[in-house]
Amino acid sequence: MIADRARFRHAKKLERLAGYRLPELAFSGNMLETLTSRIDYDSLDYAVREQILAFFNEFLRCDCRDSPLCGCPEKKFANKVLELRMNGLDHRQIAAYLLDEYGIELFPADILSFLEESVHVLEAISDVSRLQSRDELAKKTADTIHLIER
Repeated sequence: MIADRARFRHAKKLERLAGYRLPELAFSGNMLETLTSRIDYDSLDYAVREQILAFFNEFLRCDCRDSPLCGCPEKKFANKVLELRMNGLDHRQIAAYLLDEYGIELFPADILSFLEESVHVLEAISDVSRLQSRDELAKKTADTIHLIER
């Protein structure tokens, strides 16, 4: 999944703030738990704090009992990448947006690979839905594929 490849640019700053070693991966269990614990974000510079708060608000807000380890953050992140693509951004622009908005580094090639995998999954869903005579679902997946591939 694409979330497994996302890294925080400011992981070392968060590590110093938390007081213990953290992985760079943005969606690792330790990182997610650290971000949701009571650490003093005010000691970070304004730009980094805003990126972390944007990340928190966009991906870590859910009502699941096991939050933030429930899987919702990873799903929301994947949906965000797909949404950005369907809004017309290419893989390089998506990488730049994620870095600017959330401080998340992701290689454009990883994004391209994820988008390609997503199209393959949607094609399979479309094929099965046609076999099951669920024409509306088949049309919806075909429209989504078109938005991703354009």
